[in-house]
Amino acid sequence: MPQSLARVLVHIVYSTKDRRPWLQTEKIRTDLYKYKATVLRDKVDSPALIIGGVEDHIHALCLLSRKFAIMKVIEVSKTATTKWMKKQGPQYAKFEWQAGYGIFSVSESNSEKVNEYIANQAEHHKQASFQNEFRSLCKKHRADIDERYVWD
Repeated sequence: MPQSLARVLVHIVYSTKDRRPWLQTEKIRTDLYKYKATVLRDKVDSPALIIGGVEDHIHALCLLSRKFAIMKVIEVSKTATTKWMKKQGPQYAKFEWQAGYGIFSVSESNSEKVNEYIANQAEHHKQASFQNEFRSLCKKHRADIDERYVWD
């Protein structure tokens, strides 16, 4: 086949360093999500379908590029958004993301459910911590985690 085609949906999740509540205001989250969407689309050819989260972590459902490795997509996204956050005012000078991340495949038939899940993060986190949410996602996707190393 002379044409290369791909449509790989992924759900990306990571928190702020030590789950500090850096993303407390709706404005900073909205602006961050817009910037992250631009980075994913323009820098790593992985357009976001939705980005959401709460004060201590972020979720994105995106189309993974066939031109960039997963690690590169995450690295570019985290680096660019960290630099952007630090420019948002002196209160963000020490902003950091956690070192790790979770990335999970999403079937086309399940994409609407994941989209809704990301859109309703505020409601979801009235009952579940980031740690319990992440454990649940890992269990659902059969990704083994080592509790000694997953939280930073």
